[in-house]
Amino acid sequence: MRRLRARYRSLRLRLLAGVLAWALLSVAVAGWGIQQLFRQHILAQLQSELNIHLDQLTAVLQVSAKGEVSLSSFPSDPRFSHPFSGLYWQISVPAQNGLPAQLLRSRSLWDARLPDAYPGLQAGQDLPATAMGPGGAELRVRAREVEPAEGPFDDLVLSVAADQALWAEPISRFNRTLGLALGVLVLGMLVAAWVQVSYGLRPLTRLRRRLADVREGRAAQIHGAFPTEVQPLVKDFNQVLQRNAQGLERARQQAGNLAHALKTPLAVMANAAAAGDPALPRLVAEQVDAARRQVDYHLAHARAAAAVRMAGLRSPILPLLQGLVRVMERVHAERHLSYELQGVDASLAFRGESQDFQEMLGNVLDNAGKWACRRVRVSAHRRDGELEILVEDDGPGLSPERAEAVFERGKRADERTPGSGLGLGIVRDLADLYGGWALIRKGELGGACVVITLPAA
Repeated sequence: MRRLRARYRSLRLRLLAGVLAWALLSVAVAGWGIQQLFRQHILAQLQSELNIHLDQLTAVLQVSAKGEVSLSSFPSDPRFSHPFSGLYWQISVPAQNGLPAQLLRSRSLWDARLPDAYPGLQAGQDLPATAMGPGGAELRVRAREVEPAEGPFDDLVLSVAADQALWAEPISRFNRTLGLALGVLVLGMLVAAWVQVSYGLRPLTRLRRRLADVREGRAAQIHGAFPTEVQPLVKDFNQVLQRNAQGLERARQQAGNLAHALKTPLAVMANAAAAGDPALPRLVAEQVDAARRQVDYHLAHARAAAAVRMAGLRSPILPLLQGLVRVMERVHAERHLSYELQGVDASLAFRGESQDFQEMLGNVLDNAGKWACRRVRVSAHRRDGELEILVEDDGPGLSPERAEAVFERGKRADERTPGSGLGLGIVRDLADLYGGWALIRKGELGGACVVITLPAA
């Protein structure tokens, strides 16, 4: 019981660990994906904002006939007016056509400056770039080369830049919020998993208690309502318990029957020996023979009960029947009986021990030989996964009442016919152990027809 509880706790911990591991992995992958999407969104938004400022700067750009560069109005964003605000603009005019270089820049740059030229920048195109800004901060730059329609300049460079803090700080704030949200989500998933596993394993706890009741002898089977997922397991458990109980009862019954069957021969021999009976040797031989038949009967019964539990047994019946027919022809040779095998296919096989099959059919064939006039016919076929074997004779036959009585152990159809009365009783018992049956009806030859149904392999 203690070991079972320990395994139950171990199973619950393994399930929770598995759920937690998958939850953490899923949340981590989802969090990384969301973080990357947000980062791309912020960077795209920043580039769009820089493009807008660059367009505004281009729109207010003026160049006089003397080559003086100015702005008709300053960009509207107030961050351009605050020193080191993180948002900057600059207009660079290189020295050309005999005119000196000029530099216009936002107040936010203060005494710093952006690069005057960018590799790969061409007229009429915008170029994203990076540069070092005030205080060594990394800047994202959007540069544009413009060719004025009027004035002595061939080209000039307009650039707008933003400090990385403008996009790094929102991303960092979003990451903190996302981490907190995902942490709460993982905690919630862990609590939900704990509740689900505890609730889902509750039927197993009840099943463990019911098994403990069975083991302690407080119940014979597992009782109670279980979920549909556990009910098949409970049904299988109950079938195993029922089969074990049946096997135990059968073994107890067989032991009692054998003890009772041996008691009479032993008492007869003991009484004869005590009285000094001169016929003692004959009595001993008779009683030993009776005891041997009883032992053989119960051994066959026990062997069949064990064979039923074994899987993969397969006994082809044609060679077994052929061997039995040869034996019976010699046993009843003085009566010149004809034993016929009709319609017994070589593929037919019995799902059980060949010795049990020989025990059953040997008794039936021997009994048919005792009552037949001239013919005994054996046929077999398969139907719905079962073997149906018919043994017919052309003897006087039996009435329905007598046909049922001969299957009782110790009963004979005619007391004048030699025998112990155990043969057909063994046949029915063995067939019943294998899940089949045996009966006697009127046959086509005019006599009795013994029908035995057994599981087919």
